[in-house]
Amino acid sequence: MGNENAPQTNHESADPTSLASRIQHTLISNALTASLWEAHIAECLKYKFHAAMIPPAWVKKTSEALRHTSIRVASFVDFPYGTMTSAGKAFEASQLVSNGAVEIDLMPNVGFLLSGMEAEYLRDIRGVVEAAGEIPVKIMLELPLLNSRQRERAVALSVEAGVAYLKNASGGAVGVATPEDIRFLRRVARQVQDLLQAGADLVGTSSGVRIMQELTNEPVPAPDSRSSY
Repeated sequence: MGNENAPQTNHESADPTSLASRIQHTLISNALTASLWEAHIAECLKYKFHAAMIPPAWVKKTSEALRHTSIRVASFVDFPYGTMTSAGKAFEASQLVSNGAVEIDLMPNVGFLLSGMEAEYLRDIRGVVEAAGEIPVKIMLELPLLNSRQRERAVALSVEAGVAYLKNASGGAVGVATPEDIRFLRRVARQVQDLLQAGADLVGTSSGVRIMQELTNEPVPAPDSRSSY
């Protein structure tokens, strides 16, 4: 299942406008200046991108700038390491929502999963999902760092926690998406969805878990000195 706000498009025949409507224009850098931000917003307005992906400190300003447009404001929690405290992640998510973010990318604590600390991994994710409320959370699974069993558990626990989207990884530094990664996500997500429909109690009934059959179309950006994401 997909997000009703994400346009469904045939990529092979997509015209520039429909393609732009599927791109989250990303600008993430520790050297982000006001002038770079202004240029980013201008590009979003010119091409009518689906969303402006921006660091948390710039979310409120971005939300105000795009208030009367169809361009969404997206941000992230604890990128790139995922090692913030779980309480800190939840608080950050609530702040993003308050400041106008309508999509949140989450970096989970991969170290928890690698250590077999599944309860901690689950709580870390669920805290952000609950703090985000109706705002969809996209989890960056970092599949290249996980073995086969850990990949299976990462998906199952993410779905149990209530995430809306599964992303194979955070970006090219960890590993680009492969056809095998996409097939894996679609297969495992479908299995979990079938269990939910059969009545398995993987998530609370108030979570409204939705699993995408495919990843969001958010390509890894080409090298750009303005962004490190």
